[in-house]
Amino acid sequence: MRFTRAAAVVAAVVVAVPLAAGPAAATGKSKPLGTRSLAAVLTADKSGFDHNGRDYDILTAAVLAVLKAKPGSPVGVLTDGTTALTAFLPSDTAFERLVADIQHTKRLPSEKAAFTAVAGLGIDTVESVLLYHVVPGATINRKAALKADGARLTTAAGSTVKVDVYGYWRKSVKLIDADRSDRDPRVIRFDLNKGNRQIAHGIDRVLRPIDLP
Repeated sequence: MRFTRAAAVVAAVVVAVPLAAGPAAATGKSKPLGTRSLAAVLTADKSGFDHNGRDYDILTAAVLAVLKAKPGSPVGVLTDGTTALTAFLPSDTAFERLVADIQHTKRLPSEKAAFTAVAGLGIDTVESVLLYHVVPGATINRKAALKADGARLTTAAGSTVKVDVYGYWRKSVKLIDADRSDRDPRVIRFDLNKGNRQIAHGIDRVLRPIDLP
C-alpha cells in the first residue's frame, strides 16, 4: 500500500505550460535557439550518487533506467535537442525528502537509497514521473516565468499546478500543488541550458498531486 500510494504522490513532478507559444515567443528572443539537449546537460555530471543534494543524480539515474528498459519511451524527447521543452527538475534533496515523507521518517536517505525507493515503484511509474517533468513545445525562461503569477499550468498528463510569484524586491517562484499540508516547491535554480530549445529550472521539492496527511 505504501508504494501504491507513493506512485500517486511522485507522479506529479513536472509542470507543463500552454503549448501555443513557440520557443521564440516564450523566451522573447528572435534569434534561433541552440539544440543542446537536457539529457546532455544531465549526463555531463559523471560523479554519480554523491553528497551534493543540489544536483540531479537521482533524476539522471531515473532517465537512464527508463531508456534502458524502454528505448522507445517518450522520455527520449530529453535526448532530442531539436524539440523545444521546459522542465522543472527536483534536486536530489527533493527526492530524498519525498522518500522520507513516504516512509514517515525525518531522516533523509542517501541518494542511492532514495533512487532505489523510487525505482521500486516500477519502471512504468518512474517513466510517468519523468514525463511529468517534461513540457513539450515551449521554452520558458526565468523572465517569462516571473511574469506568470497566478497562472495554472497543465502538466504533461493533464494535472495542473498554480504559479505563485512572490517577493517585493527580489521576485521568486513557487509552485502550488494539491498537497496543502506540506511546503510548496520553490524554484531554486533558473535557466539550466539557457539559450537552447530545451530549458529547465531546479526545484527543492517534488510536486504532489494529492494532499498527504
